[in-house]
Amino acid sequence: MRLNPVAEPIVDSNDVIIASMADAMPPPLLAAVAHLTGELSLLRDDLRFDPTKLLEPNAGYSEDQLELARSLAADALIRFRDAGANAVPEPDHATLLRLIEFATGGPVPEGFLDLLVEELALTGDVRAPDWRVDEIARGKSFTVGIIGAGMSGIAVAHRLQQAGVGIVVFEKNADVGGTWFANHYPGCRVDIPNHFYSYSFAQTTDWPQFYSTQQVLLDYFQSVAEQFGLRKHIRCNTEVLDATWSDGAHQWSVRTRGADGVENTTTVDALVSAVGQLNRPKLPDIPGRETFGGPSFHSAEWDHSVDLAGKRVAVIGTGASAAQFIPIVADEVSQLTVFQRTPPWLLPVDNYQSDVPASNRWLLRHVPAYMRWDRMWIMSRTNEGLLPLAAVDPSWQPNVRSVSAMNDMLREMLTMYYQLAFPDPELFAKVLPAYPPIAKRVVLDNGSFPAALGRDNVTLTTEPIVSINGNGITTSDGQQHEFDVIIYGTGFEASKFLTPMTVVGSNGIDLHERWGGDARAYLGITVPDFPNLFLMYGPNTNIVINGSIIYFSECETHYIVESVRMLLERNAHAMNCRPKVHDAYNEYIDTGNKRMAWGVSDVNSWYKNEFGRVAQNWPYSLHEFWEQTRTPNTADYELS
Repeated sequence: MRLNPVAEPIVDSNDVIIASMADAMPPPLLAAVAHLTGELSLLRDDLRFDPTKLLEPNAGYSEDQLELARSLAADALIRFRDAGANAVPEPDHATLLRLIEFATGGPVPEGFLDLLVEELALTGDVRAPDWRVDEIARGKSFTVGIIGAGMSGIAVAHRLQQAGVGIVVFEKNADVGGTWFANHYPGCRVDIPNHFYSYSFAQTTDWPQFYSTQQVLLDYFQSVAEQFGLRKHIRCNTEVLDATWSDGAHQWSVRTRGADGVENTTTVDALVSAVGQLNRPKLPDIPGRETFGGPSFHSAEWDHSVDLAGKRVAVIGTGASAAQFIPIVADEVSQLTVFQRTPPWLLPVDNYQSDVPASNRWLLRHVPAYMRWDRMWIMSRTNEGLLPLAAVDPSWQPNVRSVSAMNDMLREMLTMYYQLAFPDPELFAKVLPAYPPIAKRVVLDNGSFPAALGRDNVTLTTEPIVSINGNGITTSDGQQHEFDVIIYGTGFEASKFLTPMTVVGSNGIDLHERWGGDARAYLGITVPDFPNLFLMYGPNTNIVINGSIIYFSECETHYIVESVRMLLERNAHAMNCRPKVHDAYNEYIDTGNKRMAWGVSDVNSWYKNEFGRVAQNWPYSLHEFWEQTRTPNTADYELS
């Protein structure tokens, strides 16, 4: 996959250029063309994005507005071609602000502009470290161990390498890619648009679909590792067993085991856990689960050797993964029974499985900044604009089905979709959720999941499972359901951060004993008594409705890189988070989560741990997390 490709010259005919505008939305199209040509008159007020119409078809644009915007852009590109296709200089501050406000529906909130400029990265890799080890600590070596070569591990490895910091990456799998290497069930794909679910430093025009499949995503992350020279630092088939901090040496000793069973110990100056939250499959605690006589497997450990054709198959779970593979499984089997505990809210997304049209690909190839303005457009729609839909209104009448007027409006809109998608009244009654939207993970849908549940060979049952036996499943109504295969779509052990590793910090403190099943961290990144340990996708860094998790990983990466810089510049060996700072931060997090739908609803969800606390989610704006991770505050840490 090509990363950060150079734009191709515009030499096509008028007809080709005009046709290539057909599927573009006005905000990214006009911003990109105005940026390229300097024709700021394209940024018309009557074509500006209105954020209040975010949930309307075509984001509130009428057909006349779409036609006008596309015609204006085509005419400008034709003039640009005829004049020699000479791009104007990069916009000054005032022009850039005008472009951003047009693309996002502005005005830009105070302090937000710097974040948006970083995301755009119009002038190159603006998030790259502006320092190197040999400049600030000449002659000093510093090595960072990174556990995991998935999305987060690749990001932090790249940035540390840019700064000249020594790195070693431990990866338990046979290759890089993390969740996109491990999860290969049928239908597996991302649920964030790819032009946003990608690194700001590694953009590509090669996405074949708006929401790419597992294999394409794996290709992307492996391409990043290859093209940025990271593979030489990665030890695949190497599982971390434990990590122990030495108060005397101020280093971490990392014990690993290779595929051959041989154990080794590596000493590093700092340690980054990039294992994520969704890396250990969760199997349900159902009596008799081990006694089933046929094949059974979790969706995250899909057994492709099992032929499902003509079989009687049970699927336990209707979450995000199950909603992706159920339509495909339903096509193969003779009979499929889906066991549902809690129905998900489905969010209709027409292009969820659609190819990027040829017209859009032309723009991506020929208009240099269109790729980045399209990313900005996606960010503006999926960022803070949706967050209020999940916020609790304290004055809202007590209601288990919604938490505010806006949340209730969303519920009504989604219910209308369910009425269309599930015309069978009996099935509709089973699938319509009885809890507030966004209290549990929302599942994107283009109609394939409802169509699968409505098939003649598919049965959805809501009777609780009592037990599993050699021949199948027994439900609470006493019925025995016989199956040839059982597939578990039951999610992950999200609350069990860093398991099954043992992590021992200062004075021999065991991290898992410290947490006691209730994981917490300052900024989701550092933990008192565990010096120079940094977590990525740690406690309370999951985002629910406002953005891409890659954004969070890039923020965490920046904080980690700047922490290493602080240690080197101050000639310090270790940084240890102060307990009062850590505790105050977690009170702030808990307060925020109690004001969100996922915090007040009692619906079962992987967002909450065994104590009922939301240990996964970030309840505030993306801008707030960006601000908090700009520079480590020395007052937050004890430096030694």
